[in-house]
Amino acid sequence: MNLLRKEKGFTIIEVVLVLAIAGLIFLMVFIALPALQRNQRDTARKSDVASVASGVVAYTGNNRGSFPTTVLLASYVKDVSDNILPNTVAAPSIIVQTAPTEASTNVAPEDGNIWVTPGSECSTSSVGGQLLSKGTTRQFTVITKLESGGGAYFCQNS
Repeated sequence: MNLLRKEKGFTIIEVVLVLAIAGLIFLMVFIALPALQRNQRDTARKSDVASVASGVVAYTGNNRGSFPTTVLLASYVKDVSDNILPNTVAAPSIIVQTAPTEASTNVAPEDGNIWVTPGSECSTSSVGGQLLSKGTTRQFTVITKLESGGGAYFCQNS
């Protein structure tokens, strides 16, 4: 009588195959993770732009249409994310610029800053900066630099 004796367990090929598949899954996750984090930070920055725009509208509504300075705007802007630089006097992260004097002006806020420009409206965005057109005295733009898209800018009109 010929009896086959069967041992329970995995062969070395099965173990290596499972480890290789697990390694590939981990590799895909670690490659995709930075892009996901970058997109989340960009979403937070866009939300910060909307918060700053709301702060400017609230300030002008409470102060008979006068436009805020960098220091005065800080008290009207609440709940911004950690994706902008700390708002201190030495290095403010939300900066009120001067109104453009030309028909179009190219601005390029540094990474982590939000610029508010009175008397302007958004035009075209490029990797080198955001082009602003001259607007009315009641218009303003809020601009920040995004991480994705090779350093594109996000601009919101009032």
